[in-house]
Amino acid sequence: MSEAVKKVRRHGVMSFAQAVQYRLPLAGYISILHRISGLLMFVLLPFVLYLLDKSLTSEISFEYMKGFVSNWFVKLVILGLVWAYLHHFTAGIRHLFLDFHFALDKDSGRKTSVAVFAISLTLTALIGLKLFGAF
Repeated sequence: MSEAVKKVRRHGVMSFAQAVQYRLPLAGYISILHRISGLLMFVLLPFVLYLLDKSLTSEISFEYMKGFVSNWFVKLVILGLVWAYLHHFTAGIRHLFLDFHFALDKDSGRKTSVAVFAISLTLTALIGLKLFGAF
């Protein structure tokens, strides 16, 4: 038995150094990012609702919010929110397929994980280019 397993069994708790040495599969990273993106959307929900509320109040407040959103930092926050939504959506679809017992083997899990990353990051990049005025 390896020393790490003996230490865990002896003390009952895995240390941070031991946890960092453990290598997650790509599906594990997708799952962790799915939770992080959900948390990010939840935390930024008041910001989005504030922007919506102020932009719908009057034409003057809409113009003010339009100027506020043109700031590069606000655009970066919005881009982070866009990534969170797109990743959460695509990973959620992947999880629905897993709930229906599709793509449960290791190879299919890796392929669907790569697809989640590819789709969410590509769409985020396209929206980011549009948001920052590339086209």
